[in-house]
Amino acid sequence: MRVIFLDDIAHVARAGDVKEVKTGYAKNYLLPKKLAVAATTQEMARLESIKKAGLERQSKLIGGAQALAERLESTGVVLKVRSGPNGRLYGAVTNAMVAQELSTLMEVEFDRRDVVLDETIHDLGSFKVKVRLHPELTASVNLVVEPLEEQ
Repeated sequence: MRVIFLDDIAHVARAGDVKEVKTGYAKNYLLPKKLAVAATTQEMARLESIKKAGLERQSKLIGGAQALAERLESTGVVLKVRSGPNGRLYGAVTNAMVAQELSTLMEVEFDRRDVVLDETIHDLGSFKVKVRLHPELTASVNLVVEPLEEQ
């Protein structure tokens, strides 16, 4: 079934794209959620306005993501975790832990899949972490892992 996408769907299409998709996917997911419309002759005539609206929405999202990227790069994240006497962690620092700390610090919701760790962190110290804010934009954040002061 040919559809015109009204909204961006990750790894599938952008707003204004005309694509052939499986009929069940279109009828059960895309059309009821108003993410796409059937590619009829009337909708094809509206295609330019749909593309224009999608581009405007994308530019607003990128603008907001760039402002957030600047805030993130100027801010450092400090994580306090349990560690042994030699500076080795009990466990590892995960991307979910970093995402949760970023969410509380920046007051913006971050998903664990948006935080990219180059390697697993098992030691105390300072690390660079990448955060995906938009498919076209990533920010680098300084992460400092410190020992948790036990009482």
